[in-house]
Amino acid sequence: MTKKKNILFIINPISGVGKQKIVEKAIEQYLDEELFDYSIAYTEYAGHAKEITKENKKEYEIIVAVGGDGSVNEVGSQLIHCETSMGIIPTGSGNGLARHLKIPLKIKNAIQNLNQSRIDKIDTIQANDTIYLNMAGIGFDAHIAHLFDNYGKRGFISYIKIIAKEFFKYQNKEYHLQTSEKEINTKAFIISLANSTQYGNNGHIAPLANIKDGLIDVCIVKKFPIYLFPFLAIHLFLKTAHKSKYITILKTRQLTLSYKNDLQGHYDGEPTSYTTPVHFKILPASLKVMTGFGFSG
Repeated sequence: MTKKKNILFIINPISGVGKQKIVEKAIEQYLDEELFDYSIAYTEYAGHAKEITKENKKEYEIIVAVGGDGSVNEVGSQLIHCETSMGIIPTGSGNGLARHLKIPLKIKNAIQNLNQSRIDKIDTIQANDTIYLNMAGIGFDAHIAHLFDNYGKRGFISYIKIIAKEFFKYQNKEYHLQTSEKEINTKAFIISLANSTQYGNNGHIAPLANIKDGLIDVCIVKKFPIYLFPFLAIHLFLKTAHKSKYITILKTRQLTLSYKNDLQGHYDGEPTSYTTPVHFKILPASLKVMTGFGFSG
């Protein structure tokens, strides 16, 4: 008889408010208990999932992040070059990495997917001293992420209101980029440093990215007329961003990004600040993850 694997679910009760009891019941109902012995832990504050993962990674073969992109980052960043695998039950709004890994978005199906035990190794990216799994960026989207984080009202409508207000104020900024292969001075509205293809919600800024190829996709977006915003959005959802004249994509193993001041940034859905220069480097095949059916890279 196959030995059962120990699996720990770390649930963020704030992500997907009201889903905590649904997740608990679904684990009890759909997780194959012939394969797994499971435990559940709950986060109580930002950074708590990191602490729980660090304390428990030697005791469990699998640690599952139940939450959004931020929760997934907290768990995955503590499992770099580790034998413990990360699973995901996506309950956030964007769920960028989960979507890229072909993990089902319905809780029941995501738990049933764990029973298949499909495990692969993916790249991660280090930005100075920070590890991220999916996407980081600077520029306009980072500016919006910081404003939204401090905005009184949440939700998509509030997000769009901030974008509409700030778009005309925010201009291209000049950056110096040193990649493994070349040196570039460029003006950019947004620079996204992608591991997977998408931000989340199937918005694919780097449609040719492969999370197992040992390369960062550096997406340089120039400012565009506001009336073209719907067309740029269509490019994202049709996976054709690389065909837009406003978007240039470079592939590199590492990148040093310099700017005259420190920078507002974001990684895996969370606003942050970067001290420049910012050194990005790929960490090939550094994280074991449980993937969904049809994932290849």
